[in-house]
Amino acid sequence: MKAPGWLSDQEAIEQILEVGRRMYARNYVAANDGNITCRVSPDTLWATPTGVSKGYMTREMLIKVDLEGQVLEGSAAPSSELKMHLRVYQENPAVRACVHAHPPAATSFAIAGIPLDRPILPEAVVQLGVVPVAPYAAPGTQEVPDSIAPYCRSHNAVLLANHGALTWGNSPLEAYMRMESLEYYAQVTMYTGSVLGRANELTERQIDQLIETRSRLGITAGGRPVPSAKA
Repeated sequence: MKAPGWLSDQEAIEQILEVGRRMYARNYVAANDGNITCRVSPDTLWATPTGVSKGYMTREMLIKVDLEGQVLEGSAAPSSELKMHLRVYQENPAVRACVHAHPPAATSFAIAGIPLDRPILPEAVVQLGVVPVAPYAAPGTQEVPDSIAPYCRSHNAVLLANHGALTWGNSPLEAYMRMESLEYYAQVTMYTGSVLGRANELTERQIDQLIETRSRLGITAGGRPVPSAKA
């Protein structure tokens, strides 16, 4: 991922609020679940606070923190899961935003411990590639950032065992779009695998073409799905 220019504070705030509304409207989060962050300089980022529904956030609820998680602006307390976001930024300085949610289908795969790695959707190969499952870690603990650290440079998303999903990108909107792609990928995988019982996978040549498309779009991470016959 090539690092783009920084969003302004106002742009970051607007995107975080919009992403929160979209996540809530699509049932990717329940109650006060989920987190969104956006880095606006090498040392600062905007974040959603603890204990707030992502569908009803206002600008005044957001907080600005440094890369150690210390609050610089705002009166709310940061989420205990902020450490997970900070670890992504520390491991991959090119990342500008992270979105954590609990979309039902993707979370079901996380609970089952099944990665999303089958080459069945061209869009998933381009935007996501392979989505691994990070080992289980108790929410809010240091175990969570440690569990995702190996994937921050090589992938665009990760399933959190028995928890949910985390995506990242160049902006909150891009990270959110990857969450949408992830959930759709999970739904289609579930339908074809458990309902229809059949999925025609992409060939090696077709995957090669999609990887080339990914490179042209400037997406440098994601990994390569492998057809079942080659696995």
